[in-house]
Amino acid sequence: MTFLSGFFAPSPWELVLITLAMTHVTIVSVTVYLHRHSAHRALDLHPALAHFFRLWLWLTTAMNTKAWTAIHRKHHAFCETEKDPHSPVVLGIGKVLREGAELYQSEQRNQETLDKYGAGTPDDWIERHLYSRYENLGIYLMMAINLACFGVIGLTVWAVQMMWIPIFAAGVINGIGHFWGYRNFECRDASRNISPWGILIGGEELHNNHHTYPNSAKLSVRRFEFDIGWAWIRLFERLGLARVNRVAPKPVIARDKTTLDMDTVRALMTNRFQVMARYRKEVVLPVFREEKARAGEAARSMYRRARGLLVRDEALISEGARRRLENLTAENETLEAIYQARLKLQAIWSRTSQSSDEMLEALNAWYHEARDSGIRALEEFAERLKAYTVAPAH
Repeated sequence: MTFLSGFFAPSPWELVLITLAMTHVTIVSVTVYLHRHSAHRALDLHPALAHFFRLWLWLTTAMNTKAWTAIHRKHHAFCETEKDPHSPVVLGIGKVLREGAELYQSEQRNQETLDKYGAGTPDDWIERHLYSRYENLGIYLMMAINLACFGVIGLTVWAVQMMWIPIFAAGVINGIGHFWGYRNFECRDASRNISPWGILIGGEELHNNHHTYPNSAKLSVRRFEFDIGWAWIRLFERLGLARVNRVAPKPVIARDKTTLDMDTVRALMTNRFQVMARYRKEVVLPVFREEKARAGEAARSMYRRARGLLVRDEALISEGARRRLENLTAENETLEAIYQARLKLQAIWSRTSQSSDEMLEALNAWYHEARDSGIRALEEFAERLKAYTVAPAH
């Protein structure tokens, strides 16, 4: 052993793999322990595994469980508003990408946030006397460990570890995850899936899925999506180290069901985001394509610019976009009809003061209006709603 080489002398490629493995452990600690377990209670972890994650995060990020949990819960409570600690919609994508870690640290100093949103986080002896009291000690211990193991090049390994979370979590997830990508669901914020393959950031790439179902331990919802964090959770389950509390609901379709009833209402309430995703796929997109094809060449640019607005949540439409949408629907009665049908269907489960009987009555009225619309795609969609039912009790 020498100061230059350390206890081990890995080749350059071995050192790259070791670094990636350690940063992956950090990502798993964030997504499984901090995010899905601590912030959302989507799963329970064995105390030994939970404490390992706490220790690892102390060594590699200096992040505090209570602070991270509180800030993330506040983000969900006030998403895309002035009170959101790190919204690119409010603060701008550049600021969140460049200063994501600084935004986190600023909010961490807000005691009101910690008190109000940090409930249920560790408050044991080691948390009070070590992890929280000496929060930066861990990262310096990590630097010493890397130097001892790898020599001077260990400083580079340590630097990569220190940058990993500020760049990928604070910058990419909080920034790009609300700015760029695709949306499976039109939830009431700007969240997007950065990539369908959640590997590099532990599954957090599937950010729109998460904001739609924040209490789900599994972030992937479509067949082509992959959530490596969920793969780790399933492994921990098999080892007796984790217990999943909730995952996103899956629609139950009874092909022989031919009536709208209370089961239909309950099923639509439970699966409302999937229902509206199907509405976009089965009604809005095919009807829009047909109407665009019928439009003259001069009007097609207006159609291109307004397509996404037919399914976007009202809260996310800017004034300029609203005018484009109004111009489009005023020009085309068919698009106006499917747009209004979407709003009316959403309103059925948005009025939480309604009784089940009132919701069923409203659903029946919507069904008959859709069936009489003369729009084939809407008629067929309405007919398929009858097949929704609740999952049988186990």
